[in-house]
Amino acid sequence: MTKDLLSVGFLPLVDSALPILAQELGIAEEHGLDLRFIKDMSWAAVNDRLLYGQTDVAHMLAPLTIANTLGRGRPAKAMAVPFVLGLNGNALTMSNELADEIEPDGKLAAPIDAGARLTKVISSHKKTGRRLKFGVVHRYSSHNYMLRYWLAGCGIDPDKDIDIVTISPPFAADALDNGEIDAICVGEPWNSVAVERGSGRIVLVTAQIWQRGVEKVLAMLAENLDEKRDIVERLIRALHETAARFVEPENWETNSAILARPEYLDGSVEMIRRAISDRILLSKNSETSHIPDFMFQYHEAANFPWKSQASWLYSQMLRWDDMTYSHEDQLKVEAIFRSNVYRCALDGIDTPMPSANSKIEGGIEGPLAVGTTQGQLTLSSDPFFDDRIFDPDKLPEYLTNLP
Repeated sequence: MTKDLLSVGFLPLVDSALPILAQELGIAEEHGLDLRFIKDMSWAAVNDRLLYGQTDVAHMLAPLTIANTLGRGRPAKAMAVPFVLGLNGNALTMSNELADEIEPDGKLAAPIDAGARLTKVISSHKKTGRRLKFGVVHRYSSHNYMLRYWLAGCGIDPDKDIDIVTISPPFAADALDNGEIDAICVGEPWNSVAVERGSGRIVLVTAQIWQRGVEKVLAMLAENLDEKRDIVERLIRALHETAARFVEPENWETNSAILARPEYLDGSVEMIRRAISDRILLSKNSETSHIPDFMFQYHEAANFPWKSQASWLYSQMLRWDDMTYSHEDQLKVEAIFRSNVYRCALDGIDTPMPSANSKIEGGIEGPLAVGTTQGQLTLSSDPFFDDRIFDPDKLPEYLTNLP
């Protein structure tokens, strides 16, 4: 059978798993696809390859697709996201010294308590003129926005009280180890690398800030999606089947071994397996901790591209980039998340499909049965740490009420 070739850009992170495993497990081939991977070491490089046609699709930061579409820092280029690769999966790892002040018991801190303690640390540092430095993986990343959302919600000004700098994920542990920064907000396995070296401790995970926060996505140029619609829909079906296998415990060891290979993450099978199984080592020489929903895949339509998730990211871009709200821009942003393509690809397949394209984010307090076009779907709670809710139809009002 003739197979359609797709080049896939990615960074060595656990949440690049689905396209890699789709290829390695033969699922892509079953759908007439041959995926070829191009590994980079920075999000800027992954983004450039995609924009300039060196890759067909990419494992991508969700907010970066919005920045590209709106022309933030470069000429605007419309992007498309027909599939979400996963929710959550990031952590805040602090130097041992800072971690001891924020959470001396060596466990995960409660976000509000951690913010209060961090406020005291920042105040004491102001007397010496030293500002804490936090590393994120890109200006337009969920890491940056989740970190800022938490800090601001705790009364800390991310632009005045600390410094936020950009560090590529594969070098984040090095920067913490060298004392260049005081904390990193990054995806796995790079938090675990820092912990295993004894360079720092995991103090928060982003699932504590927003329990169902959108993370990496499958991204492509909008014009290419239209030209390759059949191929893209086959890719979505392949990724969907892979996600179903990915969450099954009996597959964790095999999947971790594949991802750990030199051409992919080039890392520890054990660290990768821990991330996949939601068991995280918070500090060196400790026992692993079970963190439910640390990295959320497949269940509850986790891979569905909710337009409301894109809108929340846009709200944070407005907030921190000193942009003016535009209803036209919000529509452009929501149009990036192609729920219609996802629907078409999985129509008739035995999988729950929400009937809505958007929802109130942070508004589900417990198991909630929602309307579907096929199957039955129950969504679990999805709170923000500060109990705020986000209604995409009231975005300007939402911004007005933020601290």
